[in-house]
Amino acid sequence: MIKKTLYMGTMAIAMMAISSCADDSTKGLSWEIGDGSEIEYPEDYYAGGKLGTTTNNSSTAYKQPTLAVENAGMVAAFNEGEYLFEKNFNTNTEGAFHGLGPVYVRPGCLYCHPGYGHGARQNTYAANLQRNGYLLVIYDKLTDAYIRSVAGMPQTGAVKPFKAPIDETQINIAWNNYTDEWGNKFDDGETYNLTYPDVTIPASAYYAPVYVQRDGKDVEIAAADYDNNIEVRLESTIGIYGTGLLDAITDEDITAQWKAESPFVTLNPAMWDQATNTWKSYYSNSKQGDGTKYVRRYTYALSRGPLLDAAGANAIWNITNVTRSDRRYHYLDLAGKYYAEKSSKDPEVQAGFTEYINMVDPAKAHPEWHTGNLESDIKTYLTSQTLDAEMTDSQYKNLMIWHRGLAVPAARNTTTDDFKAGKELFSQIGCAACHRPSWTTGSDEIHDPNLMFGNVDMPRYPYQKIWPYTDMVQHRLFMKNDIRTGWCRTTPLWGRGLASKCGSGTERMHDCRARNVIEAIMWHGCTAEGGKSDAYETVVKFRKLTKKQRDQIVYFIESI
Repeated sequence: MIKKTLYMGTMAIAMMAISSCADDSTKGLSWEIGDGSEIEYPEDYYAGGKLGTTTNNSSTAYKQPTLAVENAGMVAAFNEGEYLFEKNFNTNTEGAFHGLGPVYVRPGCLYCHPGYGHGARQNTYAANLQRNGYLLVIYDKLTDAYIRSVAGMPQTGAVKPFKAPIDETQINIAWNNYTDEWGNKFDDGETYNLTYPDVTIPASAYYAPVYVQRDGKDVEIAAADYDNNIEVRLESTIGIYGTGLLDAITDEDITAQWKAESPFVTLNPAMWDQATNTWKSYYSNSKQGDGTKYVRRYTYALSRGPLLDAAGANAIWNITNVTRSDRRYHYLDLAGKYYAEKSSKDPEVQAGFTEYINMVDPAKAHPEWHTGNLESDIKTYLTSQTLDAEMTDSQYKNLMIWHRGLAVPAARNTTTDDFKAGKELFSQIGCAACHRPSWTTGSDEIHDPNLMFGNVDMPRYPYQKIWPYTDMVQHRLFMKNDIRTGWCRTTPLWGRGLASKCGSGTERMHDCRARNVIEAIMWHGCTAEGGKSDAYETVVKFRKLTKKQRDQIVYFIESI
């Protein structure tokens, strides 16, 4: 029997309170998973299909391997990948977790993915704060492009003698109240609260000068002009379970979904040409790979394609700055020079660099870092493209086997009347238009844009009917302090009802602004921030439901 998981075994009854402004409405509702081997459950019970579902609904529900991992004989590899995910990296020069820095976003993965799930809402920002899933999004107000003088995922941690690109003690997160057009109140008198984050970083917090790119040229933003040119937002991590199943959806089927929605809703013009009904932007990797084009499927911004070169594959390098054989360079600012230039001229960095570089390269295998010209040595080291690999290829391979091998918890309460009623209402009022309930995977060919794995196999999920509740398309909600660009990929809903039990962040939406399902739904009804939400009419219909019907939709969402 595979580690930790009891496939289709008997599960205990788990009583959970649905978090909403009306807690009384959910008392007495059952959270029974049941026995899938003895009871004929509806197909949506198997959220990840027969190969990708776990019936474990305990505190480790998000950590379970899929049946495909066991079938492929990859249990040992999965376990090692899990180990790499769960431990902190350090500043040692050898060992499984060495190589942190010289600057970093987090020391390890679990900081951002508590319980393997969603990041949790925060009132302060700190790199070493557990459950802080926030990534800073710093961009040019004029172009919506990331600023050039910090990394795309800005770093607030550093290894001495280096200094953090952003001083996190100067980052301020304020939570502001928001009142919608209905006064935060349903017609029957039930109320709800809406809040949103306002994160600010002053010009003084940046180590290097602030640059943006305009008309193809980098332009420095003076401190006096900073507030007029630079905007900051927060984006929180989402759960990583089930991402391998989303990888098994074919590019052709995702393209068909965009085509199906194109006649009815405005789609992101940066991604999709609605005049020709074709993609305008594909994902490709020409640096490590051969530039093959793939459909975009991961991250809010749809910045990534296949899983083996997607967010997790990137994060294990750029969050910790731990190098590997295909990434033998540091993750620094987007321009690749401003942090290095500032550091090379910093007397305090110069004073500690010789000790640092002798620790990193004691055999002086890189003589270009030891010339005695400190300014040159520091800049050469920070901008090097020939750093030694700190993570082995075997470790990285096993991490990706683990990543692709995480199961999705089975849906709960699928045989209850409240689940059935909530599911029907979910579709009737239009939620399923964006939160598409199910997909059927293809033959699940493994794609590797990074060309890292060669003939190495991965857990596979061919021809599985899965229930992620996402259309894999970007939409706009026009919220106060909205996501950068306003376009956000529909986040999968599967498994989120177990967030509290698993120690994950229970909040919803891209910046944790929604503390429960009701708040998340009502944030979909915005009209005042430059347009009308794509889900506005659905929210209007939701408001017309009775309290019992609203509670049934919440119950359904928490059960899937």
